[in-house]
Amino acid sequence: MTRLRRTAVAAVLGALLAGCSTVPSASPTIQITQVAQPTDVAVGVEPLTPEAGATPEEVVRGFIDASASVVRNHPVARQYLAEGVATSWNDSDVVTVISQDYAAVQLESGTVQVTGTLVGSLDDRGVFTVGTGSVYTRTFTVTDESGEWRITDPPDGLLLLQPDFTRTYDQLNAYFLDPTGTRVVPDPRYLVSGEAQSTALVDKLLAGAAPLIAAGVTNPLAGARLRSTVSVSGTTATVDLSWPGEVADGTVEAAAAQLTWSLVQQQLGLQSVRVLRDGQELGLPGLPDRLTTDDWAALDPDLAPAGAVGHYLEGGALRLATDGTAAPGPAGAGSYQLASAAVSVDAGTSELGLTAGVSTTLSPSGAPATLFAGPYGGELAPVLTGDSFTEPTTAGTRSEVWTVRNGSEVVRQPAGSTPQTVSATTLPGLGRATAFQLSPDGVRAAVVVQGTSGGQLYIGTVVRDEDTVSVRDLRSIAPSVRQVTDVAWRNAGLLMFLAADPSTGRTVPYTVGVDGWELQETTASGLPDQPTALAAAPGRQPLVSAQGT
Repeated sequence: MTRLRRTAVAAVLGALLAGCSTVPSASPTIQITQVAQPTDVAVGVEPLTPEAGATPEEVVRGFIDASASVVRNHPVARQYLAEGVATSWNDSDVVTVISQDYAAVQLESGTVQVTGTLVGSLDDRGVFTVGTGSVYTRTFTVTDESGEWRITDPPDGLLLLQPDFTRTYDQLNAYFLDPTGTRVVPDPRYLVSGEAQSTALVDKLLAGAAPLIAAGVTNPLAGARLRSTVSVSGTTATVDLSWPGEVADGTVEAAAAQLTWSLVQQQLGLQSVRVLRDGQELGLPGLPDRLTTDDWAALDPDLAPAGAVGHYLEGGALRLATDGTAAPGPAGAGSYQLASAAVSVDAGTSELGLTAGVSTTLSPSGAPATLFAGPYGGELAPVLTGDSFTEPTTAGTRSEVWTVRNGSEVVRQPAGSTPQTVSATTLPGLGRATAFQLSPDGVRAAVVVQGTSGGQLYIGTVVRDEDTVSVRDLRSIAPSVRQVTDVAWRNAGLLMFLAADPSTGRTVPYTVGVDGWELQETTASGLPDQPTALAAAPGRQPLVSAQGT
């Protein structure tokens, strides 16, 4: 049987990767340093006040439950604290989220130890950082006050259980612009549920992108100031801003687009946005008073041009996944005996363009692998040789392909130019890269790195300075997952990857957000065997290879 190579959507093609992976059966905990302006009234499920005669363990558990309240200043949680401490406790410094199955054990009279799994952290910008899967441990001291146990040393901020965090906080996207100004880039933020979310989200935009991606995006709202809270009438939000006098109209227009994409989200229930400057309409040519995402459709982070069709490799030849026919040109005829490939697509014209592929046929120079590049349907020329290349990858914002040579050297191949090494100083220290995929907006890169404990999934930020391009801040977004074999971008904010189900040992697809939140198994019913490779793209069904199909 001819072995079918990695399928690819939106002009992304890939080679099959072998191996298995391990996904943890328990989630880690989350530390959160942002408590987004709770209301003054009870909303949802409110906690119980301390019961008379409660044991030290019950008091500590009650305090943790009460920390999930959305009432301002957490008055019920303060009832579990000792006199004096109840008024001085800082409930807005940090929020730590632990697994629901935590333990609270009295070690000796006056101390209770809480042990759980650390899920992650949320800073004062509402930016989530996934935990390492380590054990969270904290010892609470309690004292007897008039026959009732009370806590004397609560941690600053809030300690939440994972279900309470999910119930209390909503995930929203703050959008910034990619360096080309052609896509908005999602920057996930977590805000307390409530009517003030629109204002809180605009505040986050004005403060700038999350530190890990700030160098890779632009913020047209930089320097602007919110003159009043965001007002909402029906499904329209009004945002009144002041800008410095020298700001260009193009920047104001880009900021209006940024605000529109950020505020018109399902969770907020908004459909349009009015952007004012010092209380007056913007008055920019071609802009209506009420803006919708349709006015900025070209900035869609998950734009999938009509020409972005799936391809796959069979017997070294490039084929279309739509009907199995051969792609045009020598690549479709199998002339290069490709093991992996990628094709760029022009978002404006929807035409397929720069094509790159890796051949593992021994080259005349004796190198075991060769990277070819050229126009779709035309001749591909050898541009680089090496011991190995990861499957090439493209983004939707530039005509270039990327790959990793010899497991550690990141290389970009712009159309009509020569290959250029991309600075990725931390990658070699992590291990050998076996998969590398650019996000649709080109701002993030997902990397599968084979280390001492198997493959792990990392995310880095693509930073473009005047003279250099680099991949920075590589961080694990699924630290408990081992032996990952493949990864693809489901959309601009969601990854799909292959890992093993620990209960069955079978390799199955999983999805996870770019910040590591919501690791979920994807249903793979109907596959004839375990998937060996996958590909995905916004607006398209993901594709997998299994049992040569």
